Amino acid sequence: MKKLLSLVLAMSLALTLFACGSKQAANTSSPAAEAPATEGATTFKIGGIGPTTGGAAVYGKSVENAIQIAVDEINANGGINGYQVEYSFADDEHNAEKSVNAYNSLKDWGMQMLIGTVTSSPCIAVADKTVADNMFQITPSGSAVECVANPNVFRMCFSDPNQGVASAQYINDHNLAKKVGIIYDSSDVYSSGITDKFREEAVGKNFEIVAEEQFTADSKTDFTTQLTKIKSAGADLVFLPFYYSEAALILEQAKKMDYKPIFFGCDGMDGILTLENFDTSLAEGLMLLTPFSADATDDLTQSFVKKYQDKYGEIPNQFAADGYDCAYTLKLAAEKANLTPSSSTSDICNALKSTITTITQKGLTGDSISWQADGEPNKTPKAVVIKNGAYVLAN
Repeated sequence: MKKLLSLVLAMSLALTLFACGSKQAANTSSPAAEAPATEGATTFKIGGIGPTTGGAAVYGKSVENAIQIAVDEINANGGINGYQVEYSFADDEHNAEKSVNAYNSLKDWGMQMLIGTVTSSPCIAVADKTVADNMFQITPSGSAVECVANPNVFRMCFSDPNQGVASAQYINDHNLAKKVGIIYDSSDVYSSGITDKFREEAVGKNFEIVAEEQFTADSKTDFTTQLTKIKSAGADLVFLPFYYSEAALILEQAKKMDYKPIFFGCDGMDGILTLENFDTSLAEGLMLLTPFSADATDDLTQSFVKKYQDKYGEIPNQFAADGYDCAYTLKLAAEKANLTPSSSTSDICNALKSTITTITQKGLTGDSISWQADGEPNKTPKAVVIKNGAYVLAN
């Protein structure tokens, strides 16, 4: 009996150890093994990330809507290499942590390519995840230099430095001012990055920076002090390299001071005309640097604007145009690479990294858009001015 009991106990212990070992192996499986399989897939899955709620929602909703129009067109015209496209967009509220959560949710859905994120800080956070997963990422409007630091990330918009340089050149070349004041958000990489390059490029130009004032995320409701100093310095143009919500407050407060310089912004200004409860007459004469104008007369722009207005009831902005062009960039590059949905995410990324630098695209934001290996686009900037409550191309 003792021998029999010992044998039974030994067998029980062996079975217990086997079960524990099997559970441990299951719990320590690699992330790649847990990722949704694409083998046998019959549709491409494109994800998007951006703010559709919160203070920057105008940007995210514009990108989301425009990508949907592009995907609908692509599917109606045979898809990508004969395969249809599925599309899912996730809200990140312009928050880096929530953007990473959105990315993980889209990965669980089976995303193979990412258009996003829409704003810079979340884009930088997500780019650290996409490079680890070797997933191809193209941001429509993440303009901070760091957004495309990784080799798998490209952008459609101009970078912050390029916007700062181009703004100074445009003001100089069109003789818009002799004395320029700057108000910028020193706590934001987008705003401070543009300002740094604008300041550098202004050296030797036909205008002088006579005042430079800051604000931060914790002090962005009262700009009376900044405006008073800039007005006292005699600035006839005020450069505002930040987002439209703060710019709207500045325009309101400038009117109360009876201060009427030219106000000049960058792509973050786009969207001010759709800001809720904003008196758009305050933006009359406001200028901004942009690669897109909804009043352009070419067939592509007019078709897109009509579709966007019919579907969403408003005129599309630059962010919408950037998102639309991103979707067609993926189509063009994927077709040149002869990709199929059954390819792994990593293989898709490697192929797109190689082909995107060899294509030239005619899009809404440029007649001839191409890309460098560092992720930066090549295209020509434009400037628009707000007249009678609408964006029109500046002379």
